[in-house]
Amino acid sequence: MEKSIALFGTSADPPTIGHKKILEELSKIYAFTISYVSNNPKKKHKEHISIRSHLLKTLIEDLDNPKILFNQSISSQWAVESIKKCKKIYEFNNLDFVIGSDLIKDIFYWKNFDKINNRVSFLVILREGYPIESNTLKMLEINKVKFKISTIKIPNISSSKFRSNFNFSNLPTSLIDIVKKNNLYESTKLVE
Repeated sequence: MEKSIALFGTSADPPTIGHKKILEELSKIYAFTISYVSNNPKKKHKEHISIRSHLLKTLIEDLDNPKILFNQSISSQWAVESIKKCKKIYEFNNLDFVIGSDLIKDIFYWKNFDKINNRVSFLVILREGYPIESNTLKMLEINKVKFKISTIKIPNISSSKFRSNFNFSNLPTSLIDIVKKNNLYESTKLVE
């Protein structure tokens, strides 16, 4: 069986222990996991993409796992473009696009969904509070979407939760000093 790779694009605003856990678990399943930071056209990002990509790169370097690669050059706000760039660089045919269960219902509205659907399979990571609803499963079936639901268990944390409660224990250790020293996400702190 041909080895496959996971493509894990994220807005990572900031990367959390959840992102770290996903990367660690993907590296146990895939020949390679390629990760990058992108701007989600449906989100307003707190920090600039250059800061977020520096944080994700730092996290990946700290993991020190040759199966986890950071490649910001494949970043695009459009998944179809990132997939195209990734396939050109790495020349793998078996590519799983990693997506959270909070976003799976949106894929049908993505730019060039048909092209994406023809080029990749989806690996859906379940997030607490975001079950995959039966109508979404039906749409996946109707559109002949190739997907697997992951058994990876991730902490119930998200970048937006970190920004609202500023609990540093939700950040990977390698990022805490960077965030503190550079006053990143400061304006999101709750004022007492």
